[in-house]
Amino acid sequence: MPSSPKPRPRFHIDAGNPDAVADVAAPMVTVRPLIPNDLPSLKTVIDRVGLFPSDLLDGMVEGWLSGATPEEIWLTAEADGPVGLAYCAPERMTSGTWNVLLIAVDPDAQRRGVGEALMAHVEARLSAEGHRVLLVETSGLPAFEGARRFYGDRMGFDEEARIREFYDRGEDKVIFRKALSRA
Repeated sequence: MPSSPKPRPRFHIDAGNPDAVADVAAPMVTVRPLIPNDLPSLKTVIDRVGLFPSDLLDGMVEGWLSGATPEEIWLTAEADGPVGLAYCAPERMTSGTWNVLLIAVDPDAQRRGVGEALMAHVEARLSAEGHRVLLVETSGLPAFEGARRFYGDRMGFDEEARIREFYDRGEDKVIFRKALSRA
C-alpha cells in the first residue's frame, strides 16, 4: 500500500532559519519582515479591524523602514497578499523583555491560524536571539474576551497582571506573560 504524502506545513517561520516551520489549521501563511509595498494592504487590514486610524501606520513604521529603529520587529503575514501584521519592541530598562504592541488580522482571515503564525514567528525569533520574556497587553472589556482566550488558551501566555480602569472607567488593562525558551 503506498504511503500517503507528507502534509505540508501550514505556515513558514523565517526567523533566521528558513527551514523552521510550525503547523496549525490554516491556509499557507508566510510571515516576513514588513516592506513599504505592504502598507496599502495593511492599512486596509487596520481599517477593517478598527484598531486605530490607518493613516497613523506610516508614522509608526517610519523608523523601522528607515533603519532608525532596527531593534523593533515589524512583520507581515501573507496568504495571497498581506492579511495581517505584528509589531514588537523591547521593553525599556529591561534585559530580554519584549512586548507585542500590535497584532491585527483581516477579519476574513481570522480564526485560520494567521495570528498564531505571527505570534509563533515573534516567539521563535526572540527565543533564537536569547530573549527571556514576551508580554502582550489587551483590554479587560467583554468585547476582548476572544483576544484574551487567544493569548491564554491558544498561545500559552499566563495572565500576569490586571490594572484596573487603565484605559478608561470600567476598562482594565490585562497583561499576559510568556517565558521564552532558549532556541
